[in-house]
Amino acid sequence: MELRQLRYFVTVVEEAGFTRAAERLHLAQPGLSAQIRQLERELGQPLLDRSGRSVRPTEVGEAVLPYARAALAAVDGVRQTVEEYTGLLRGRVAVGLIPGTLAHAFDVAGLLADFHAAHPRVEVTLTEDTSDRMLAALRRGELDLAVLGVAEEEPPPGIDQHVVIDEPLVAAAVPGHALPMEYGGVAEAVPLAALRGHRLISLPRGTGVRGVLERLCAEAGFRPHVAFEAAAPDAVCRLAARGLGVAVLPGLGPRPGLATLPVADPRARGRVALAWRAEGALLPAARALLGILRKGMAAGMP
Repeated sequence: MELRQLRYFVTVVEEAGFTRAAERLHLAQPGLSAQIRQLERELGQPLLDRSGRSVRPTEVGEAVLPYARAALAAVDGVRQTVEEYTGLLRGRVAVGLIPGTLAHAFDVAGLLADFHAAHPRVEVTLTEDTSDRMLAALRRGELDLAVLGVAEEEPPPGIDQHVVIDEPLVAAAVPGHALPMEYGGVAEAVPLAALRGHRLISLPRGTGVRGVLERLCAEAGFRPHVAFEAAAPDAVCRLAARGLGVAVLPGLGPRPGLATLPVADPRARGRVALAWRAEGALLPAARALLGILRKGMAAGMP
């Protein structure tokens, strides 16, 4: 059995016929048919049903097909890895982002553009999701890198990280709200217990900020009343500016139209990190992008 025969078999199945498969493979049709028959003789079973107007895999062919595709993918992966290590940087890097990252002063979009200009043969795919789901995707190998919120200063198990934001959480509300009215001119900070009973606006469950908020409130003996959720901090602020509640989010500068007070607990912090798997070396394409993001995000820290 030869690798090219498996490629021929897969192509015939995908094209549902020998004529189109031969054109795609740049082969003469008789030669392609002969190679498939040789593979069938070696395996002792017909792989293709040629009786209809289109060629379809037999029951045995259907069973063999995923293994043939896996073998071809493995060989392509070997070639790609060798090319990367010999300086022909190519391949694919999957990056996860928490919502709002592209609008941040880090200018992640600009950093990605710089990377693409330097390595045009590398495909970068972007997805937005919650931090918890992206951590799981990193561990499964579905993501190479992620910009996500983390609840602790130490990285989660199985993950390496570079923290790029570490800010105290603030409570933000319209100036006439009871919370800034009570604490703004006196303590200039909001005790965590003062959030009890207020309608809160927060990032969704699965985010680092929400994890910190729920954990600290549980330790203080109450469950936060999160009346509204929004995926990005700017959206949380817009809801608070409409008087819908108290926003709890990282204190990244002034929030127009809102009175902001730090939460009086040193553990109440919002952290964003650039994260990757701790086990196994990153392939060169992912490692190159990691270097650009680390350098650029460090330079863009407020």
